[in-house]
Amino acid sequence: MSEDKYILCGIEAPFDAAEEEIFARAQQKILKAGIPSSAYDIKIYKKSIDARHREVIKAVCSVSLDFSKDGKIYASALEKLGAKRLKSGELNIIKGRDCMKNPPLVVGMGPAGMFCALLLASEGYCPILIDRGDCVAARTASVERFYKFGELDTDSNIQFGAGGAGTFSDGKLITRINDPMVSYVLEKFYEFGAPKEILYKAKPHIGTDILSAVVENILQRIKDLGGKVIYRCRLERINERENGEVEAVTSHGNINCSCCVLALGHSARDTYKMLLNEGFEIIGKPFSVGVRIEHRREDIEKALFGKYAGHPALGAAEYALSDTKSDRGVYTFCMCPGGEVVAAASEEGGVVVNGMSRYKRDGVNSNSAVAVSVKLSDIEPVDGNAVLGAIAFQRSIEMKAFSEGGGDYRVPVQTVGDFLKMKEGSKPGRIMPTYMGGDKYKLSDIDRIFPEFITNALRYGILSFDRKIKGFARDEAVLSAPETRTSSPLRILRTDELTAVGKRNIYPCGEGAGYAGGITSAAVDGVKVALEIMKRWKA
Repeated sequence: MSEDKYILCGIEAPFDAAEEEIFARAQQKILKAGIPSSAYDIKIYKKSIDARHREVIKAVCSVSLDFSKDGKIYASALEKLGAKRLKSGELNIIKGRDCMKNPPLVVGMGPAGMFCALLLASEGYCPILIDRGDCVAARTASVERFYKFGELDTDSNIQFGAGGAGTFSDGKLITRINDPMVSYVLEKFYEFGAPKEILYKAKPHIGTDILSAVVENILQRIKDLGGKVIYRCRLERINERENGEVEAVTSHGNINCSCCVLALGHSARDTYKMLLNEGFEIIGKPFSVGVRIEHRREDIEKALFGKYAGHPALGAAEYALSDTKSDRGVYTFCMCPGGEVVAAASEEGGVVVNGMSRYKRDGVNSNSAVAVSVKLSDIEPVDGNAVLGAIAFQRSIEMKAFSEGGGDYRVPVQTVGDFLKMKEGSKPGRIMPTYMGGDKYKLSDIDRIFPEFITNALRYGILSFDRKIKGFARDEAVLSAPETRTSSPLRILRTDELTAVGKRNIYPCGEGAGYAGGITSAAVDGVKVALEIMKRWKA
């Protein structure tokens, strides 16, 4: 903790107020507590928009107060104000004494793997970082080829490659975890090219266009620091020898390493099956599946911002909705204002959708997942294994969607009006699908893709959300199916030292291993794993 930095929350101002006005309101409050403005430096710490009352939209801010310039702390006054000490984002790096015979290996270039490798490289450990997919440029070319010709590269696509699945997303950095390392992660994203506003916005995002460049910058820094980055390198088997050293058998040849980080992402199904066969302790966990719903961006903005819709100080409207009143939770996930629905398949014969938006969020449509919780009790085990059962459950939905779409990766689409009335055939009109550029869809009946408990819950959720956002359930809104990769359906069990149970030098990490739920939390988990590795070995 910093001894001279504090956070003061609850500063309200007009939503379009300049920083100076926000500071003036904060300083007026602080002065009443007996603290002169000359005693501290002030900055915006977090800023959010409160649009619960459309006629009176306001900014709600917290400010950081730095008392280090004269060293005087007004502890009692700050306590009365409700100010809290600012937790430092600085890392407590402790290095062990053991020598590494071989460099550490990090498998996976998503946020967890990248941030783990970046910290290790920064401290002189020269990690090897591999991914089954390509660099950002080649990966983008693979996605464009898939869109144009329907040729799916199962190793390099929207799920696999540099930056992980988050590279082709909205680049949301919001997280529910309360960890000082979040500040470290956001600072690093900013250092490598993300906009400065991510440091203080309550709902920070980068956008796929900027995030792609940030990913390239991080990977280049890892190489500049002595690390090695290998693309098109798929992990095929992993062996831990009696002396603790690890041998990774890959499509690029065998790699010997002193420890191995498994930051595999949520879609590496073949790798998880291999780990099960190798005796790793892996359990199933609840996950979600659902659809993408598309509205016109202007409609969502009018519903949420009223007469202020389109104001540049507000930006594109976003929402996060949930309903847990029934026996099964329904919620929106990864809302992409001004974005598009993307083709996120990674296996032949399956259709998967996800959402993506660029930094400006200025597309015609906004979309989000409407996801339904799937319990372990809903899953039929495969060969007595719940993990394989969960993967089979997801895959069967994706295959049904592929068939329903005509067998050429077109997406099954249904208007909300038809879905709620349990009929089909109405063509999209004012709201057009954006999947694969907007022309590769097939009118369908989503009830043929999902089990009945999913579609029943989707109907319930859409109507529930319409009561919260007027027009959410409008007839002309468009559903695209399915979204099956909201999270990993499994967890690789690990010890307090973050090693896999029963494995001395193998570290499961990130969202795919079941320990994170988004870009920032995955990156934080990668940092935590790197710190544990450094505790054991010196560079």
